[in-house]
Amino acid sequence: MRTWVPSGALAATVEITSASVQRGDIVQVGGQPCRVVDLFQLPGGAKRLLFETGELLTMHSRTRLVALRMLRKW
Repeated sequence: MRTWVPSGALAATVEITSASVQRGDIVQVGGQPCRVVDLFQLPGGAKRLLFETGELLTMHSRTRLVALRMLRKW
């Protein structure tokens, strides 16, 4: 699903794994949207996500989440 955003960017929902998560992705955790600001590689293909709020989430290599990603069109 892609929606029009006034800033000139497109927003798309994407399924992410620890291999495909990116800075700027917005993940809903506990009903609250959280933006990923940093990623830390962990053993076994896992990643630790740092959100804007300072909270951490560890994604196992098999974890799948749905995120909102801003796609820039030039």
